[in-house]
Amino acid sequence: MKARIHITLKNGVLDPQGRAIGVALHNMGFPQVEDVRQGKYIEVEVKESDRKKAEAAIDKMCAGLLANTVVENYRYEISE
Repeated sequence: MKARIHITLKNGVLDPQGRAIGVALHNMGFPQVEDVRQGKYIEVEVKESDRKKAEAAIDKMCAGLLANTVVENYRYEISE
């Protein structure tokens, strides 16, 4: 199974990279950009046939290593 994981900063957490991207986009001629939030995208393939077990494993990976749950949110989709 393949998990597609999206990790983003929680609301209220400063995002200096997102701000830098926003400034660069303005400098490139995109004044309509109001805000940019930067995140991470990770794909993980797991050898598991039971969807519930795969979800539990991915959730544990995210909470334990892939996301800093103090300042980041994560969500994932699993496909076979």
